[in-house]
Amino acid sequence: MHEVGIMESAIDAVLHQARVHQAQRVHRIVLRIGTLAGVEPDALRFAFDVVTHGTVAAGAELAIESVPARARCAACAADFTITTGFIATCPRCGQLSGDLRSGRELELARIEMS
Repeated sequence: MHEVGIMESAIDAVLHQARVHQAQRVHRIVLRIGTLAGVEPDALRFAFDVVTHGTVAAGAELAIESVPARARCAACAADFTITTGFIATCPRCGQLSGDLRSGRELELARIEMS
């Protein structure tokens, strides 16, 4: 389950920022995860509870924002949403596109602390 390692890295970054800003408590953490990132949100939530135990982030809310996969067609310059895989057919002209513009994100978007 690589989600534990991912969450450990995210929480390390959160705790670093909490120390830098002398926060006593982390209230909310927002992660942005692309639909093609290969990360299971439920496994992340489980890992979150484990890795925050005993830290200033214990009990914080974990919000996960899903980022849809989007591609760009080289033939007609259309941007479009894809639902599966890394290569998709352009809905406008029918050409194949492997130019993935979003959907693989895995980022710490926001930390709310006091």
